[in-house]
Amino acid sequence: MNRTRSTIAGEDIAKSVADALQYISYYHPTDYIRHLLQAYAREQSLAAKNAIGQILLNSRMAAFGRRPICQDTGLVVVFAKVGMDACIKSAASFADIVNEGVRRAYLDPDNPLRPSIVSDPLGGRVNTQDNTPAVVHVDLVPGNRIEITIAAKGGGSENKARFATLNPGASVADWVVDTVSTLGSGWCPPGLISIGIGGSAEKAMLLAKEVMNEPIDMSELISRGPSCAEEALRIELYERINALGIGAQGLGGLTTVVDVKVATYPTHAASKPVALIPQCAANRHLKFILDGTGPVSFEPPDLSDWPQIGHEDLHTTGVRRVNLDALTKEETASWRCGETLLFSGKMLTGRDAAHKRMVELIDAGKPIPVDLQGRVIYYVGPVRAARGEVVGPAGPTTSSRMDGFTEKILAQTGLYAMVGKAERGPAAIESIVKHRTPYLIAVGGAAYLISKSIKAARIVAFEDLGMEAIHEFEVQDMPVIMAVDVEGNSIHESGPLEWRKRMAADSIARSIGV
Repeated sequence: MNRTRSTIAGEDIAKSVADALQYISYYHPTDYIRHLLQAYAREQSLAAKNAIGQILLNSRMAAFGRRPICQDTGLVVVFAKVGMDACIKSAASFADIVNEGVRRAYLDPDNPLRPSIVSDPLGGRVNTQDNTPAVVHVDLVPGNRIEITIAAKGGGSENKARFATLNPGASVADWVVDTVSTLGSGWCPPGLISIGIGGSAEKAMLLAKEVMNEPIDMSELISRGPSCAEEALRIELYERINALGIGAQGLGGLTTVVDVKVATYPTHAASKPVALIPQCAANRHLKFILDGTGPVSFEPPDLSDWPQIGHEDLHTTGVRRVNLDALTKEETASWRCGETLLFSGKMLTGRDAAHKRMVELIDAGKPIPVDLQGRVIYYVGPVRAARGEVVGPAGPTTSSRMDGFTEKILAQTGLYAMVGKAERGPAAIESIVKHRTPYLIAVGGAAYLISKSIKAARIVAFEDLGMEAIHEFEVQDMPVIMAVDVEGNSIHESGPLEWRKRMAADSIARSIGV
């Protein structure tokens, strides 16, 4: 039998990987934009609609500006299907070729991406500075081409991955819905939930991670109806997860997921492994094929598919402007859950590493190199500035990672307020009430939009921590939402509860024909 062989240069693979990573850093998949726009149109929760509007506006701005959608530019994951009649011309391993592409993409001087990978995860956790190594999966398949699916997976959503081995007769749907209800909103909904069922523990996780990158088609699936058990499960989960009322950014609303993906694989008779992986609002992935004719050329999407949502469509009701440079405890105590504030003035930044170092200094009886008295701290690790920017995309990180430091920081520093992403845990809320220091959120998935409200930026402490250094930002009309007030009321509890009740009532009304 005659088989056509091809030769594919390692350089073509590296260049294509680099170009693909640049592409997905600033272009959303059009299928996601289409489904998110549908969610925006039907959303009735004003807070959730505002959050979705910010994500859509941010996406359009990032696409035109060709700067990252999100400051967390992701862990690179590659699924490669390598044809057995393809010859890769390179002295380097396939993983090394991919990592060269990753290195080029993240160090690109015109559009630098934030390196987030740390080596020695048990020890020093030192940033590799170029986001390598990638996580690479390779399958040998018939043919003479190489098909690569590449994704940049955000840490907030990756941290919410879950796995269980169910009894064979147990309900997958019930486990998924129960699990999603415990995840909170640190994975930045509205996004996707991806499910892998069967195989073994590691196979189920791989199934979930790979099927996540398939096209979003829930509206089409619902229109035509399911044709197999997997599709029926997708629809059931889509409806039940959205009925939880979690909503955009956990604020309460009609849409928590725009799609649910399901993949299955044969498994042991005694087992039912189930993996669940959320996908955040950044949703960065791309599939391309190399056939030996050179690197892949990626055409920009038609940006007319992006909605014309503008600043005037956001923050239109109940907005309070706040001067951070004249902030008082009395003013912060007047902020109420769910209201939108526009911050102007100077604020500090700090993430996990900075908080850890500050607490270590406090424990050692040493001074912190920056005065937090009367200040607001923003949990963010921005992208490096480029093209004359003051700062790169600068969206919030998951605040619960700071919960373990909160009591000591509030007790010892005189901090006035905190800004981050998603809910706080019980201990943090107890500290918020005790020290009357409220917590607010910025919209995860709106990093480029937020960066445009930052008019000046400088590093003021811990410069060696890179993107985790403490910065001082000067902001103008930076939009934030009150999440936990000084009485301990939390929008992440009250919002989903309200919308869960509303949707349940509407469902009952429909069932009896009201």
